[in-house]
Amino acid sequence: MTKNQCKMGDVTIGQGQPLAFICGPCVAEDENMAQDYAARLKALSEKHQIPMVFKASFDKANRTSITSYRGPGAQKGLPFLKEAAETNGLPLLVDVHQPEQAALAAEFADVLQIPAFLCRQTDLLVACAETGKPVNVKKGQFLAPQDMAHVVKKLEASGAGNISVTERGTAFGYHNLVVDMRSLMIMGDLGVPVVFDATHSVQLPGAGDGKSGGQREFVMPLARAAVAVGCDAIYAEVHHNPEIAKSDGPNALTFEMLDDLMGALLRIRNAAENP
Repeated sequence: MTKNQCKMGDVTIGQGQPLAFICGPCVAEDENMAQDYAARLKALSEKHQIPMVFKASFDKANRTSITSYRGPGAQKGLPFLKEAAETNGLPLLVDVHQPEQAALAAEFADVLQIPAFLCRQTDLLVACAETGKPVNVKKGQFLAPQDMAHVVKKLEASGAGNISVTERGTAFGYHNLVVDMRSLMIMGDLGVPVVFDATHSVQLPGAGDGKSGGQREFVMPLARAAVAVGCDAIYAEVHHNPEIAKSDGPNALTFEMLDDLMGALLRIRNAAENP
């Protein structure tokens, strides 16, 4: 494996690898949902012949409101997320918000993810690296892409061997994000694979009166641009009915939308590789 690859379970992303997808609900709502979504994502991965990583959060510690649903918690959520992923032959990625969560999450998940708000938290990065699991770090909405070099160095110095970084938009005034496609190339020069978060990049943070809004109509054009630039994987949140999703519904895709997105992005990747 070269330095600019990251092995997530049996899925490898990066140089020389096919375009991969990291997909699932924003937050795990219940066990049946986890099994259903993992099965649907496995079916889409087989339909399009693409590598797939199943993602879901057992706890969303960064919700806008104190009354917002956070998830089933680690003790309940991690076991059923692991079962759903294993049953369908998919690697599992979960968020980790506190250093104390890293070791427990590593017992169940194949990949640990550092949320954007926490990308500079040294103790959290070190704890995740020390588990020996792959680590995906989302670039903070406040951070220049060049500054992710320091994040990668923290992980490498702490023993992480499988690292990827994710672009998820940059704060542009209040309640708005923009995506600078140069970021994908800049972070690519760090020697690690680059993921584009197609759904969080169209989020409107805190714009929904106690929750975040979103503009899912921009997911397709931004994701198409990211694949044309050369990202290694696409991160996208999906829900069977985004209008009733317990977290991030306004920017989540339906499974039908995700199906269309996959087809369009694969055509762009194929065109770029075979001009």
